[in-house]
Amino acid sequence: MVSWAALSHGAPTWAGEAAAARYGVNRLNLAWLERADQERILREIADSGATHVRLSLSRPVDKSIDALEIANRLGLRILLEIQLSNKSYYPDSVRPRTGFGRIWDINRLSDLDLDGYRAGLASALKRIDALGIRLEAVEPGNEINLAGYNGDLAVYEKPGQATPRHLGELKDPQAFEKGLDNYVAALKVTRDAVQASANSKAIIVSAGLSDMGAKEADRQGMERLDPGEVIALLKARGMDKLVDAYGIHIYPARKDKAAITSIVTRLLDFCAPADRGRPCWVTEWGIANTARSCPLDDREREGAMSAMRTVFERFAAEKRLDAAYYYDWDTQQNYRLWRCGALSPAGVLAIEPAKDD
Repeated sequence: MVSWAALSHGAPTWAGEAAAARYGVNRLNLAWLERADQERILREIADSGATHVRLSLSRPVDKSIDALEIANRLGLRILLEIQLSNKSYYPDSVRPRTGFGRIWDINRLSDLDLDGYRAGLASALKRIDALGIRLEAVEPGNEINLAGYNGDLAVYEKPGQATPRHLGELKDPQAFEKGLDNYVAALKVTRDAVQASANSKAIIVSAGLSDMGAKEADRQGMERLDPGEVIALLKARGMDKLVDAYGIHIYPARKDKAAITSIVTRLLDFCAPADRGRPCWVTEWGIANTARSCPLDDREREGAMSAMRTVFERFAAEKRLDAAYYYDWDTQQNYRLWRCGALSPAGVLAIEPAKDD
């Protein structure tokens, strides 16, 4: 996953450095790869001119931290996404909710073992500190408003029927709300642990929320709630005392400039300057290009990315957006930026520095 990251507003600076827009790449699940492949991919990212990377802390945790060490050594600034689906954070007695073979089975946030999470995170941060790894930001959880990443939301055995539009329509709204209670408690655990570490000034970003629409949820047969509704539910539970920014994901599924502008503006409506709420970090955004040929024709995607960047820069100027990370570096065929052995033309645009004010 690649970033057009951090639009200097609100981002921390290292000692002796002036605030400046920072850019880079984000690539998840490096723990699944051997160290040589981690090194190759992260070096390609760094050599591309990117300066920020969103990496995940997932099982096996030691190999995740190996990737963090490589990224840090290469000078990449790290947004660390903590995968709350890690089975080590759940009691052995619980069973994940089924995905009926269409998507993965996943644990319920309402079953999260906070003591297990606290112990696991403390152990990981201890090793991160020992290796001298610097974290710019930490993002606990991912798309907790979507059944794909939150087992408190149902997957239907047969897709195609109408899915819930609001909290009260969920199959088990009480379980979902208990999961949100656990999530806010996990945010406190995260903030306390990070503040007690060598990365005490790292920004805390809430889980990037899915922008999947209701019609797509109907087609896929899975429950989801709008990001704005879930942000409101979390704010009512005191989230603003625990996070510095709200996470959001944006996949507009459009190429038309006017449509992209409208969709992105609506999705970022709850983002606000820090003195009036919390700014947003777009921890994933993406525009598809289904072409497989080399050399790559990326012109249509470049136009759509330009429209996205225009909206992002407007929100950044209003201090309502602090970062935007492009999805995906090299793993998803339609969204990847690393094509034909190099950063694609759209990829160059995705990590291009922000325009001067």
